[in-house]
Amino acid sequence: MKFASYNIQYGFGLDGIYDLGRIAETLDGADIIALQEVTRGFSRNDFSDMPADLAAFFPNHFWVYGPACDLHVDAGEEGFPPRGTRFQFGNMILSRWPILSARTLLLPRSRTVSKINLQRGATEAVIHTPEGALRVYSVHLDHVSPDERIRQLAYLNERINAFPFEGGCLSGACEFEITDLPLPEDYVILGDFNMVPESPEYCSFAGTKDGYYGRVPRIGTPVDALAALEGYAPASYSWMDPKNHGKRMHLDYCFVSCGLHGRLKSAHVDTASVGSDHFPVWVEIGG
Repeated sequence: MKFASYNIQYGFGLDGIYDLGRIAETLDGADIIALQEVTRGFSRNDFSDMPADLAAFFPNHFWVYGPACDLHVDAGEEGFPPRGTRFQFGNMILSRWPILSARTLLLPRSRTVSKINLQRGATEAVIHTPEGALRVYSVHLDHVSPDERIRQLAYLNERINAFPFEGGCLSGACEFEITDLPLPEDYVILGDFNMVPESPEYCSFAGTKDGYYGRVPRIGTPVDALAALEGYAPASYSWMDPKNHGKRMHLDYCFVSCGLHGRLKSAHVDTASVGSDHFPVWVEIGG
């Protein structure tokens, strides 16, 4: 299975041009795709319905959209944007296989005064893959405060580990004459974490590295796929400042459950892509 995670910056590339076609082309061949900064009704991209437009490029994929932030938009002159338009900001998951259930977890946030702080979320999808049911999360964390990211990661990890007890988005399905949903233990977490490797927030999620043993995979602690495959180079990056290409950071990740650690095959960042200020992270997991 090939996974790809991509923060698509509302559809705008390093050149400032809005182009969903080149974003879709970059993701060609991915079985499961996690996207961040997907919007509806945003003035900056002419109020586009990005989830629908992106889905049209992947007719063989199922998809869900989880808008964590949802705001009223005033009707424009001559009926555009039309009355009832809403600005939505969130995550999207596309899958070659059926998405059995989905929900969006709203992550903790604090009120800011002068710097924008949108509600962030983690969109969860239970996917019926050929290897069995699998949980996939598309995640986008706060971009300003490490303290807020630590709180968000603590909440996310708690919810991920509580999934078998909570039952995802629905339990007791027989009352609706629906077959009970699977409760897979294994998961893949993809997204823009807005943190750099070995930062305090990274260690709060992946665990602190021991000086001798490194990081020993343990139940309940996500595994960084790129690190597990020794894919980090000294100059690794997944984000570039559009105004200063020399300013680069590694902000995007794929974490997996311990049960998938031994099935990791490959991982890399596609720094040749120009469809966003971020770059897609690719991970392949074997059967």
